[in-house]
Amino acid sequence: MHAKLFGMKNKKPHTGLWIIIVAAVALEAISCITYFTSRAAIKHEAEQRAKTELRKAELEIEMHTIEMETAAKALALLAEKYVDCPDSIYKVTDLAVRTLRTHTSMAVAYVPDYFPKEGRYYEICSSRISEDSVYTRQIGSADHDYTELEWWQNGFVHDSCWWCEPYMDDSGSEAPVVSCSYPVRDKAGKIVAVVCVDMTLDYLQKKLPEYLQVYKNSYYSIKSSKGGDIVRVIDTIPGRKYNVFNEEIDATGWHIEIIIPEDEMFADLNRIGKIIGLLMLLGLGVLIFIIWHAGRNNKRLLETTAENQRMESELQIASTIQMAMLPKVFPPFMDRLDLNLYGMVDPAKEIGGDLYDFYVRHNKLFFCIGDVSGKGVPAALVMAMTRSLFRSITSHEEDPAEIVRKMNRAIVDQNTQNMFLTLFLGALDCETGELGYCNAGHNAPVAISDEGLAISELEVVPNLPLGIEPEFVFKAQQMTLKHGDTLFLYTDGLTEAENKRHELYGEGRMLKELMDERMKGLSPRHLVNAMQASVEAFREGAEQSDDLTMLVVRYQTPALIMRNDIEQIPTLSEWIEGLGIPEELNMPVNLALEEIVSNVMLYAYPHSSGRVIVEFSKGDRLIFTITDSGIPFDPTKQKEADITLSAEERQIGGLGIHLVRQIMDEVIYERVEDKNVLTLIKHI
Repeated sequence: MHAKLFGMKNKKPHTGLWIIIVAAVALEAISCITYFTSRAAIKHEAEQRAKTELRKAELEIEMHTIEMETAAKALALLAEKYVDCPDSIYKVTDLAVRTLRTHTSMAVAYVPDYFPKEGRYYEICSSRISEDSVYTRQIGSADHDYTELEWWQNGFVHDSCWWCEPYMDDSGSEAPVVSCSYPVRDKAGKIVAVVCVDMTLDYLQKKLPEYLQVYKNSYYSIKSSKGGDIVRVIDTIPGRKYNVFNEEIDATGWHIEIIIPEDEMFADLNRIGKIIGLLMLLGLGVLIFIIWHAGRNNKRLLETTAENQRMESELQIASTIQMAMLPKVFPPFMDRLDLNLYGMVDPAKEIGGDLYDFYVRHNKLFFCIGDVSGKGVPAALVMAMTRSLFRSITSHEEDPAEIVRKMNRAIVDQNTQNMFLTLFLGALDCETGELGYCNAGHNAPVAISDEGLAISELEVVPNLPLGIEPEFVFKAQQMTLKHGDTLFLYTDGLTEAENKRHELYGEGRMLKELMDERMKGLSPRHLVNAMQASVEAFREGAEQSDDLTMLVVRYQTPALIMRNDIEQIPTLSEWIEGLGIPEELNMPVNLALEEIVSNVMLYAYPHSSGRVIVEFSKGDRLIFTITDSGIPFDPTKQKEADITLSAEERQIGGLGIHLVRQIMDEVIYERVEDKNVLTLIKHI
C-alpha cells in the first residue's frame, strides 16, 4: 500500500518517504535563506531611512544651534560696545532674547570685581517667560559663582563659540540646559566677560520626535561630544536588542541617535515566518501529491523550461535594447575634427545600470556618465529615464547645474524604488574650449593634457547623487580645455574591480596606468581598450562584480582635409610647417607624409572622388594619422625593397614605403569601420 501510494511499485517502500524528508530539509533551508535575506534587506532599508531622517534632524538642529551661536556673537559685540556701561547690559540682553525666536535665556557674566560698585560677581541674565515677556535681572552672587561653571571657563579657553556639557541651570533658565559661550573683550583685546546662550533640553525633547519618524516605537537621543546625555528618551531594557543609527552634528560635535528595538523592526517578518511555517506543512502535502503524479509532470516541466528560455531571451532582448540607447558609432562626428570620443559599457549582469551619452547642439558638446544604485530591471529603467531626461533637458538648457537640478527633481518625483544615481555632466564649447560641468556624487574624471604629459583628477564639488533630495542646490564648475586635452570618465566598476584575492583595482593603479608611456598619444578608442585590458588582467579571471563604463572625450587639434587631388599636395606642406615640430624633422616628415598621401590620392579612389584626412598629435613623439575610405590596402605588408639591385633589375614600386619606414620609427595600419587608418610615429 505504501509503495502504491507513491507510485513506485518497483522500488523499496520507503523511497518516497526519503524523498519527502529531503524535500522538507530543502524547504527548511530555503525558508532560512529567505528569512535571513529578508532580514538583511529590512535592516538595510531601516538604516537608509534612519540616515535620511537623521540628516534632516541634524540640519534642523544645526540651523537652531547656528542661530544661537550667531546670537551669542551678536550679544558679545553689543557687550563690547558697552563694555564700560554696566547698566546698558540690561537692555542689550533683553533685546537679544526678544530677537531670538526660541524659548531661551541669555547672560553676560563679567570677570570678578570688573565693576567694583556692582559687587564681586556681576552677571546680567534675561529669560523668556512667555511669548511676549522677558525677565531681566542680575543673578551673580557668592551663591551663584558662575566662574565655577563650564560655560564660563570655556569662554576664556576657546576664542570661538563653545557648547558645554548639559547641566541644571538653577539661576537663569531654571531648567536643564546646554549652553553656548563666547568671549567678550575690552578695547585692548582682553577678555572681560563671557556671553552665555541657553538651549533647554526640554525644547529638544519636544522637537526631536517631529524630525525623526522611522518606526512607530523608535526612540531617540542626543549625546554631547563627551558622551553626556543631552536628550535621552528611554533607558534600554536589559536583554532586549536594539539597532542604533547615529549622525554627528558638525556645529556642536553632538551625536544624534535613532534607537530601534530589533523585535519592532522585524515584527512583520516574524509574523510572516509563522505563516511560511504553515505553508511549508501545506507544501509537504502538495509534494506527496506531486510525487504521485511525477509521471504526468514531464509536459509541465518542458513548458517551464520553454518559459525560462523565453524569459532569458527577453532579458537578452532587453539588454540589446538598453545598449542600443547608448551611442555606438565611433568616431561619432565625422564632420567634426575637433572632437573625438569613445565610450563603452560592460554590464556585470544581463542588464546594468551604468550609462553614458553625448551629442552636439549649437557647437556645444553635452556629455554625461552615470551609475545607478543596484542592478537588474529597476536600475535599467532608471538608467533609461536618466538618458531620456539628459536629452530632453539639454535640448533647451545649457547651464550644467540647472540641467542636473531639473534631472534630479524629475527623478525624485518618479523614484518609487528609492534608488539613486551618481552623475557627471559636462558642456564643452567647441569654439572656445570652455567646459562647464556639474558633479552629482560621481567619481572625479581624469584630465589628460599635452598627449599624456600632465595627468590629474579633475577638481569637483561632490554634491548629492540624483534621486535623494528634490530641493538640493547643485553647484557647477568651469575650466578651459586646450586642443589636445582629454577627459577620462569612468564608473566605480573600474576602481572597485576585484581580483581573486579581493584586492581592489583602485584609483592609484588607474592613474599609474594612464601615466604609463605606452598610453601617451593613444586615440580615445585605444585608450579605453587599453584600460579595459588592464582591468581584465588585474581580475585574473575573477567574476565581474559591477558594471564597467568608460568614456573618453578629446578636444583635439583640427585635422587637414584634402580631396583626392594631387594638386593639393602643397597644402600638406604648408600645414606641416604650421605644426611647430622641430626644424630638423620638418623636411623628412614632410617627405614621408607626401609619399603616403600622394599614394592614397592616386590609388585609394580609382573610380570615384573621396577625401584624405591627416591628424596630428604631439608629446614626446610626433603622431600622424592618415585616414581614407578608399579600397583596403595595407602598405605595411609590402615586401621590403631590395635596394642592392640595379635600376634595371629592381621591380617597380616598394621604394615609397621603404622611405617611410626609414624616416619614421613606427608604421601601424588598421582597417576601422571600412576605413584605412595609417599611423606614423616619430620619436623626438
